[in-house]
Parts: sequence; C-alpha cells; structure tokens
Amino acid sequence: MNKNKSWSDLGQKHQSLNDSIYIALRQAIFRGDYKPGERLTEPGLAKLFGVSRNPIREVLRKLQSEGIVEIPPRKSARVALFTSEEIEEIIELRAELEGLGAKFATSRLNEETEKLFRKLLEDGNKAAANNQKTKIKNCNQKYHSLLASSGKNRYLADYVLNLRERTLWLFEEIAGDRHEESWNEHAVVIEALLAGDEEKAAKLASDHVRKVGSEVLKGRSSS
Repeated sequence: MNKNKSWSDLGQKHQSLNDSIYIALRQAIFRGDYKPGERLTEPGLAKLFGVSRNPIREVLRKLQSEGIVEIPPRKSARVALFTSEEIEEIIELRAELEGLGAKFATSRLNEETEKLFRKLLEDGNKAAANNQKTKIKNCNQKYHSLLASSGKNRYLADYVLNLRERTLWLFEEIAGDRHEESWNEHAVVIEALLAGDEEKAAKLASDHVRKVGSEVLKGRSSS
C-alpha cells in the first residue's frame, strides 16, 4: 500500500468536500436564501449537507474571513449584517467600478463584442416590449457579464464580479420590482457604448448603480 498516495487521496477528498459545501453555502447566502442576521447553526447545516460538524465549522470560518459570515463569541454563526453606512460605501464603490468598466468596454469595443452588445440590446428591448419578465432578468444578467468581459481588464472584472456577488442579496430586495426599469437603464448604457461615447457610457453605468442603491437604502429606512 502506498501510504503517501493514501494520505494524498484523503486530503483531496476532504478538500473537495469542504469546497463543495463552501460554494453551495456561499451561493445560497448571495441568493438571499439566508437573510442578513440569520443564524447558521453547525448542527442544522451538518444535517442539511449530510456531513459532520467539522467541515461545516471550517467552511463557516472561511466565510467569516471573507466578511460574509459573523461568528459572535459563544454563539452560532450568522449571515453578516451591514449598516446603512457600509451599504452606502459598497454602492459608492460599485458605481465607480462599473462606470470604469463601461468606459473600458467602450474604448476596447471590437467587432465581436459589438455584435454581442447589439444582439443583447435587441433581445432586451424585445423582451421589455412584450413584458417577458424572465427574459428581461436574463438580459440584465448578461449585460453585467458582457460589460465586465468586454473591458479587457481581468482584475477589474474579477473585482466587480466579487463585489456584485457579495451584494446580490442586497439588490435582490428590490430587483423583482424593477427588472424592466433596470433593463431600460442598461439599454442606454449599451447605446452610448455602441456610439463610442466613453464618458456617457461610464456616467450612465454609474448612475444606474447609484439609483438602485438609493432605492435599496430608502426601502431599508422605511422597513
């Protein structure tokens, strides 16, 4: 028996299990399945994933290091809470970064990405005209992905994606009520981009994030 291989296989299986749980729980939090402040008990999660409490404990610590989960002393872990001030800071940063992404995408537009943006604009406008909510939502998601990839800056794209993931639950609080409005705001960014107007595309992209953010904050203050 090759002991080194045995231990290596065991370590890989252990890491694979932890990674799977980590990804699943992280995505569930970002989707809003677990609300800010909601408890994440080790026994409950262990039962949900069909594992012992040890991998759950490790995953929660990893999520804690990312600021997604809080683990108060002698209490169960919980989904991190954000103050209004923290949310304002997140919105401010997202607005600037997405504006920069739109500027890069405009200046680095090529034949391939132009076709993709034109197709997306056509599909989104058609879905909006026919009140096809699911298709509108899909077009909104494609807009963010295409804008990020078309900027040709992997570091900015990765950072924006990470920031969008971390705040998805926040914006989802009102997203269901404004899918069409969001698309209309995305559409004018695309139009400016296709027209080659970098500054206008950047401003419109930033303004969109700030507008959604202000609605989020307004909703929280009234709840």
